[in-house]
Amino acid sequence: MLSTRIGELAALGTASCWTISALSFETAGKRIGSLSTNLIRMALAAVFLTALHAVRQGGLLPLDAGAHAWSWLAVSGLVGFTFGDLCLFKAFVHIGPRLASVMMCLAPPFAALLGWLFLGEKLGWLDLLAMLLIGSGVAAAIAARAPQAGLPSSGLADPGSGAPSGHRTTGLLLGAGGALGQAGGLVLSKIGMGSFDPFAATQIRVLAGFGGFLIVALVLRWGGRMRTALADRPAVLWATLGAVFGPFLGVGLSLVAVQRTSAGVAASLMATTPVLILPVVVLLGRERFSLASLGGALLAVAGVALLFA
Repeated sequence: MLSTRIGELAALGTASCWTISALSFETAGKRIGSLSTNLIRMALAAVFLTALHAVRQGGLLPLDAGAHAWSWLAVSGLVGFTFGDLCLFKAFVHIGPRLASVMMCLAPPFAALLGWLFLGEKLGWLDLLAMLLIGSGVAAAIAARAPQAGLPSSGLADPGSGAPSGHRTTGLLLGAGGALGQAGGLVLSKIGMGSFDPFAATQIRVLAGFGGFLIVALVLRWGGRMRTALADRPAVLWATLGAVFGPFLGVGLSLVAVQRTSAGVAASLMATTPVLILPVVVLLGRERFSLASLGGALLAVAGVALLFA
């Protein structure tokens, strides 16, 4: 039974990895800022993936991927990592991490729509119901939480729901852009990857995403801040832990997921990260459960169970 659910299991593995990486990047981002954290995590992930490829294949780069795979996967890295993450972290600044994370619940329906348009993927009514339960449960769990608890931080002040209406509108659009970037990155990855090795495909995506962030840093003249960030040893250690469980293991498993199941189902299961974070932050003493957040978590779990039924 489980052998036929490799894609779904990989998506849950992705959500579990992203739970660790989210908390790690929150700590690092508060110390050195989001752009510095993103640059460090992408650079480290590129090193880890290159080392893995050298051990497994004997070369530094997956040159056997072909031009088709390289082009689509590189674009998916720019869309998913550079565009999507920049939109998400800017949304944190305008509307706060709580509401921005609720907006990321748009990623599964975006992925399902893009998968239907570009890959011809069709979902049964049980799949759609399960995705609705997961999305609703995650949104309810996040909305019921304290604004600053247990979510990835931009390293900047959180204006929360009291932001001016202009900032709120901009933040909502940026949040939708982050969700679209994540969904688009997954679908573009599936188009480019085919049956190619998911971790080699992840290496191409990460290299492209790092290149995108590097260009942004150069345009913003971020060199001085990067030197300061690299001198902050605790922040670098947290960013390293986040890189291992984020763009290295987490994203690698996400490509296993989209390779073995539909993009919409994979994105829905990956979206359970905020629910998985809840017991962790409770155990760490950073938050208490509310009945609404517990109800949202149970709703999301019911959706996951339905996908495996």
